[in-house]
Amino acid sequence: MHYLRVFIIVLVTSLLIDTLGFASIKNDDAGSSLKGTVTDKSSHSPLPGATIYLPDLHVGASANAQGEYEIKNLPKGKFLVEVHYIGYAAFTESVQINGVTQKDFTLSETLLEKNEVVITGVNMATTLKKTPTPVSIVRRDYLDANISTNIIDAIAKLPGVSQLTTGPAISKPFIRGLGYNRVVVVGDGIRQEGQQWGDEHGIEIDDYNVSKVEVLKGPASLVYGSDALAGVVNIVPPGNVPAGQIKGNVAANYLTNNGQISYHADITGTTKGGLSWSAFGTQKFAHDYKNKYDGYVFNSKFKNTNYGGSLGLNKQWGSSILRFTSFNQELGLVEGDRNENGQFLKPVNNNGIADEAVATNDDFKSYSIGTPRQKITHNKLVWDNNVYLNNGGRLALTLGYQWNRRKELGNVLAPDQPDLLLKLNTFNYGLKYYLPEMNGWQTTIGVNGMQQKNNIGGEEYLIPSYDLFDAGVFAVTSKTFDKLTLSGGLRFDNRHMNIKGLQLGSETKFASFDRDFSNVSGSAGLSYAVSQQVTLKLNAARGFRAPNISELAANGVHEGTIKYEYGNENLKPEVSTQGDLGLEFNSQHVSLTAGVFYNHISNFIFARKLVNAAGADSIPATDNDAGYSAFKYQQNTANLYGGELMLDIHPHPIDWLHFENTFSYVRSSISNGSDSTKYLPNIPAARWLSELKGKFKKVGGVMQNAYVGVQLDRTFAQNDVFYAYQTETATPGYTLLNAGIGTDFVNKKNGKTLFSLHLAANNLTDVAYQNHLSRLKYAAENEVTGRVGVFNMGRTFSMKVSIPIDFK
Repeated sequence: MHYLRVFIIVLVTSLLIDTLGFASIKNDDAGSSLKGTVTDKSSHSPLPGATIYLPDLHVGASANAQGEYEIKNLPKGKFLVEVHYIGYAAFTESVQINGVTQKDFTLSETLLEKNEVVITGVNMATTLKKTPTPVSIVRRDYLDANISTNIIDAIAKLPGVSQLTTGPAISKPFIRGLGYNRVVVVGDGIRQEGQQWGDEHGIEIDDYNVSKVEVLKGPASLVYGSDALAGVVNIVPPGNVPAGQIKGNVAANYLTNNGQISYHADITGTTKGGLSWSAFGTQKFAHDYKNKYDGYVFNSKFKNTNYGGSLGLNKQWGSSILRFTSFNQELGLVEGDRNENGQFLKPVNNNGIADEAVATNDDFKSYSIGTPRQKITHNKLVWDNNVYLNNGGRLALTLGYQWNRRKELGNVLAPDQPDLLLKLNTFNYGLKYYLPEMNGWQTTIGVNGMQQKNNIGGEEYLIPSYDLFDAGVFAVTSKTFDKLTLSGGLRFDNRHMNIKGLQLGSETKFASFDRDFSNVSGSAGLSYAVSQQVTLKLNAARGFRAPNISELAANGVHEGTIKYEYGNENLKPEVSTQGDLGLEFNSQHVSLTAGVFYNHISNFIFARKLVNAAGADSIPATDNDAGYSAFKYQQNTANLYGGELMLDIHPHPIDWLHFENTFSYVRSSISNGSDSTKYLPNIPAARWLSELKGKFKKVGGVMQNAYVGVQLDRTFAQNDVFYAYQTETATPGYTLLNAGIGTDFVNKKNGKTLFSLHLAANNLTDVAYQNHLSRLKYAAENEVTGRVGVFNMGRTFSMKVSIPIDFK
């Protein structure tokens, strides 16, 4: 298979060289520019500070006091331009750039966003209206206004999105009932690789170093390759500021429930010569959280220290930027052990003997992490390049390197000695050629993939060391015919895995073997504007996911699932075939988005409990593994279906008032399953969020862009569960009441924001509840109350302050 990998790379390289042919890199006197004015549509007055941005080229500008702007060093071609100004509807338009191009923009006042730009899963940036696949988008202001403890928690209220949690610090994204390696998380332009197969493994991305998040729902293997079976979470970092400016931000946040304190600072600048730079730093720490039933939950504390920066150059030949981020987290792992009085127990070193003691109030309020705990370090270096070509095409090269270290420390007698040590290094690569527009068709061809090496250490073993290499060749295209936009493409993938054997004395802990996986993926979709108010969408896609290392070769206790897991080296790739149908309606009074889907998955992988010759539970014989039932991965055909509904009522002329509702539903089944195995595990319950919110552009005095809202978060009961082998239990429904208020405080003389204040409250009525996807739901029983597991966070209040920095 080594020759096949070489052949793929050579084929694509040859294709690119042949396609480029006569094209050459632009010289210094060949650049084009875009300039004009940005004004209010009704008053025709200038809008100073309005931002003009070209997402495909990562360049932009700000309008001056007269509303004038200019962006230099642009290639010839047709590119999407988005214009933003606070309190106005974003304006998007495809502009043909050739030489000095004049383009004026007029914006309309509105408090409803209808013109979002999508960059996830498409060949070139496009509007949400023209995208056939369902995509949800949130920006920085949404993240600031909502309470969260990590980046996935911050987006878990989006329709179709949920999170599998192990306490407040660990959240994994689930899209329409599928998670783990079935969701690709993209950060800084490359897929995040940090042992996503584990329940207790979170996402190593700083939630403050984000400008927006795009969530694509459905198979997205065309651009991202294996694993994007359920969808993609694209976490977009802040972009460069216009030439000649320096901007930054200082922010702080406090949560009352777990004493979470967060500090963040960032600064970025661009010289008039095109040199850009940025730096950021974040520190976050929390003690144990509490709820009405458990009180304080021992060892649910965590702390983060994250930092990074970038250095880039934008010239007439193109652009190049180097980004570095470092995510460092230490967190406690909640075990939930309690004594006969219902008090949480903590492990202690009693004169060299491992013992237990009752956790005290000082332990709960302490910010020092106890045992067991995790320490995670994730460093990432990404080099992103765009080269403009004389034929109107563009070449994009992205290279990334990720260095992930995960330690699990559970020995109170040797607290710094890791029980489990996972050392993962990943090299990501991607090369794309954006062909010149031909008769309205926008086409991209390319190759991307990764090379990965995982080594293990510590005293315990769950997965073996392995080497992985994959490559994929793809072509995607789209065209708009007046009201109709068509898009689609094809991709071929090949993944090779070399699993390393491990001999422990006379025991073969892991056998060595090689596996190769390949697949053809494809999609075709359309978006049709029936009228200015109504858009119909239809998409069909085929994606695949190769088995992960745990599914293929695990042999040990997986603490996150409370199981002894055996891999299955004969597993086949999962193949998904999904159809999506959507409707969008926008008027002066009502906005409605509705979508339904059906997803058929061949060779769906899940764990099956093993039994011994006597028909009882199979339990490994070693002392350390006693009490853990054994599971082995198997496959079957699975089906999922459901949809999302979003309704926003904003009666005209009181446009400031919004009554927003979202409903998400997914149901699953396994072919030929028994009564206890006919549903897939980890399927979220139906959820309805209803929010009454007022948005006010001008409040008077020094306050602008204010909002106030109250939200009802209703999660329904989940009784359709995978009962077999005690894998899951049913979960009752619950209703949470949330609220928020915030505003910008501005300088009355020049209108500039001095600082922003956000106040929020979650679970105002202090409901004690367990989310169906909480792993703590399966912790030990409280013998006093008879309640099994640990409950989610109770009532919490949040205060967040953000201070912008702006220099010329």
